[in-house]
Amino acid sequence: MNDIIEVVALFLGFVGWIMAGVSLQDQYWKESTTEGSVITTSTIYENLWMSCASDSTGIYNCRDFPSLFALPGYIQASRALMISAIVFGTFGLVATLAGMQCSKIGGENYTLKGRIAGIGGVFFLLQGICTMIAVSWYAANITQEFFDQFYPGTKYEIGEGLYIGWSSATLAICGGSCLMCACKLGTSDEKIPYPYQPPTRGNVHSTVATSQTAPSHYGRNAYV
Repeated sequence: MNDIIEVVALFLGFVGWIMAGVSLQDQYWKESTTEGSVITTSTIYENLWMSCASDSTGIYNCRDFPSLFALPGYIQASRALMISAIVFGTFGLVATLAGMQCSKIGGENYTLKGRIAGIGGVFFLLQGICTMIAVSWYAANITQEFFDQFYPGTKYEIGEGLYIGWSSATLAICGGSCLMCACKLGTSDEKIPYPYQPPTRGNVHSTVATSQTAPSHYGRNAYV
């Protein structure tokens, strides 16, 4: 049963890791809204690295953000969290592959392999948490600016990159939780072996001799 749980957890963590990379490179983290506009001639969309604009003819132009320190704090934090999520996911994949019971890595020490798999589950949980914080923080700023009636700049809506990030975080958290549960089940089912110590011949002989030489408290007339 633990083998099946570990395989499912590895699959969920791997898919979540791939989707985190896709979300990081996706250009549509936020897209300019058409709310209140009668004629829309261009669309602006951004991610963590660049800002792009496209017109009705399909021609688009993208430019990288010129300065890191000129960016808002939530963008810098989201960058760091997404990169950390990918690093944690990489460590989680390596630890899970090494700690799976069906793998030949690490020999036959299943106790050590279970602990390594549990560490992989922790890395997957960290990946999911970092991704969830990054995309949720970015989305919170979008919604705050959108519903602010006094915001003078361009208002945006949530893009597809954030939805991919939420899906990635959910899969990574589910995979890490499955690995932790598999590690817990494996440790609870272990039986502690107790060495068998057979009695020596001297102890048996002394016991028999004692039973044969024990004095009787009854006289001969008591037996019929």
